[in-house]
Amino acid sequence: MVKLHQILPVEKDAKAQAFAALKNADHLLEKQPLLSGISRTYRPKEDGGDPLPPESTRVQVRAGAVIADVVLKMTRAFDAVATKETANRNASADLVVGDVTLLDNVPVAVLLFLEKQLVSLNTFIRRLPVLDPSEQWEYDETTDTWSTEPFETTRSKKLPRSYEKAPATEHHKAQVEMYFEDVIVGTWTTVKRSGALPAARIKILIERVETLQRAVKMAREAANTVEVEDVKIGRRFFDFLFA
Repeated sequence: MVKLHQILPVEKDAKAQAFAALKNADHLLEKQPLLSGISRTYRPKEDGGDPLPPESTRVQVRAGAVIADVVLKMTRAFDAVATKETANRNASADLVVGDVTLLDNVPVAVLLFLEKQLVSLNTFIRRLPVLDPSEQWEYDETTDTWSTEPFETTRSKKLPRSYEKAPATEHHKAQVEMYFEDVIVGTWTTVKRSGALPAARIKILIERVETLQRAVKMAREAANTVEVEDVKIGRRFFDFLFA
């Protein structure tokens, strides 16, 4: 009996070796000269003729041996995967946050999924827009937005004015000059609104998602401590294939 978490590195290594064995087998079996050999002896036609030594070239690659190596490596991989997947059907744990059990008996495959999704959610939450801290915000239920207190600003308008530079005389008209004066003509009352979130709210969400990440990781580690039996399927599979 082994723990589920112990079979995981075994599976990874076995699959890597199986892949390498198949690749190496393809490489070797492509080389026809390595598969070929010869053995020949010489006999002179006439007695007393020149004797020649025998010649031979050894077969360096035997397809049967290559198959045997592939079968050995792939059997280990088949057995490791079957053991892990069979165990995964039974491996589960409760998802607990503090003293609260959020989810009961969650399969390890689901815990792995949750763990990956929480990484994305953590990134998403950290990118949420934050309310401008330089403003004072209050939640407005009528608009479902955050709003500031109303504040007023004036509206000015340039209006023409004139003044008399010199009064009229018996011989000259009065000298009048035009100018423009900024005159307040109204008042703007402004309320800023925002769909962003308060920094305190985002801080709470980050803490919660990180708490869930720790809880899911602990649940997955607990689920991976389940004891499993080695499942052997490779030998029967390859006995049929290469019988």
